[in-house]
Amino acid sequence: MFFENMANQEHESFHQFYDPETKLKAIISVHSTALGPAAGGCRMWQYASEAEAIRDALRLSQGMTYKNAMAGLPLGGGKAVILADPEQPPSQGLFRAFGRCVDSLGGRYITAEDVGVSVNNMRQIKQVTDFVAGLPPQQGAAGGDPSPWTADGVFLGISAAVKHRLGSDGLDKLRVAVQGVGKVGYDLCRQLHAAGAKLLISDVNEKNLARAQAEFDAQVVPTEQILFQDVDVLAPCAMGAVLDAKSIPDIKASVIGGAANNQLATEADGQRLFDRQILYAPDYVINGGGIISVSLEYMGDKSKSEVQTQIALIPGRLTDIFVNSDAQNIPTNSVADTMAESIVAAGVLQPASIL
Repeated sequence: MFFENMANQEHESFHQFYDPETKLKAIISVHSTALGPAAGGCRMWQYASEAEAIRDALRLSQGMTYKNAMAGLPLGGGKAVILADPEQPPSQGLFRAFGRCVDSLGGRYITAEDVGVSVNNMRQIKQVTDFVAGLPPQQGAAGGDPSPWTADGVFLGISAAVKHRLGSDGLDKLRVAVQGVGKVGYDLCRQLHAAGAKLLISDVNEKNLARAQAEFDAQVVPTEQILFQDVDVLAPCAMGAVLDAKSIPDIKASVIGGAANNQLATEADGQRLFDRQILYAPDYVINGGGIISVSLEYMGDKSKSEVQTQIALIPGRLTDIFVNSDAQNIPTNSVADTMAESIVAAGVLQPASIL
């Protein structure tokens, strides 16, 4: 069944690692190197089972292939997950051990931070491998925590989706529900609040909630109810697979656009949203700001202004998807998947690439 899943999603390789000294358990999934080395962040998470961790790594690495292709980056798709142990807090040695795992692949996979992993962790990984990004930047150069760049792209993407579906040139007085106000969600809330949006928020972390509530005059909503609020926009910014056959019938938002990866539980859920006339901004297009920053940092000699220029292309790409979805009468996720797959199959980047 495992190899069948890999074949169905056309993964190139899958690697499991264990370090006895630090008790590191890690997975690196390489989906595609058709456009360049596989790139994608490292996620540290407490999974219910190893099977769930494997499933997550496979899905996330495929999403990174599509994300990098649609962002016009000379990179393939990969992802790493570290299985968090609640009985043993992660040590610096654990991240160095993970760095050695990355290094053993000889550059087929480039890592960076994702959920549960920080810039400081990337510095520890850098001690043992050069195949890493998301490091503290030099003055004016690309680099650092990619979270704010992800939030920038999501904000621009939401604005484009609102214009397309609601005909509004701004977000003033619109109601936006943000699921997850961690690093990306918090910065997205900051931008939405500055644009005049009314925020409803949820998070499993009480500290995150209190900060966002105080700074953005946001309404706190229980986590199990945030998807179903009477809002204009729903922004999933936590974990994936929240849009499914059970949740979609009760969603009231007209637009969905957020930072979470793999928001659709299945491909069919895109059709379910389309049938309900809910405009879905495909996650791997709208949340591409972080990998754009990471890739330009890794390539070297790139500035923050170049990152901004590349991220500014995200709303145009989304609008193209929306227009094609309307014209072809098919879901936006199907349009985006077809576009990404054609780029990978051709091995040629979009002309908009600045790399």
